[in-house]
Amino acid sequence: MQLTERQIIARVRARGRGLVFTPKLFTAVSDDPKAVASVLGRLAKKGSIRRLAHGLYDLPQLHPKLGPLMPSVDDVVRAIQESEAITVQPTGAYAANLLGLSSQIPMRVELYTNGPKKVIRYGRQEILLKPTTPRNMAAAGTTAGLVIQALRHLGQRNVDEDTLARIAARLDDRDRKLLLKHRIHAPAWIARILTRLAERPAP
Repeated sequence: MQLTERQIIARVRARGRGLVFTPKLFTAVSDDPKAVASVLGRLAKKGSIRRLAHGLYDLPQLHPKLGPLMPSVDDVVRAIQESEAITVQPTGAYAANLLGLSSQIPMRVELYTNGPKKVIRYGRQEILLKPTTPRNMAAAGTTAGLVIQALRHLGQRNVDEDTLARIAARLDDRDRKLLLKHRIHAPAWIARILTRLAERPAP
């Protein structure tokens, strides 16, 4: 089945503004990926959708004064995960941001992945997917994984009681069990902190 511009834009709009997607969004309803890519290109030229990067599009949110807004890193990463059927693990400053330990999203976001290396640039943002070992992916998709990577980024000397309290406030019972389970995948100093966090009374 070949989709027309009208059919594609109708499907995109049905998902709502803020949608980030790739041509694979239409795989289940079209047997001609080149035709889909061609239609998306035409829609982007018309301004009906926005091309963020090669093979990556969105239907941007509109601000009354600022106009089209850039999508969040989370939305872009989610679209890539769905398209490529991969798992990712935020690292570095981005992991710290997701845990509420930092208020700034870095302009270069790095994520471990079980998929191929990939660099996505859109606007001023850059996202780097870095293939890594199964050990680093063991806790991917969990709060435990974020905690381990955020602690790696902060470094042992920069983890104080305030930091631990802020992390603890984000944990539920399931998270605490996962911290204990995955501490074997962390350096010794992080493993000790994971144990402390898991045994810390809920706030």
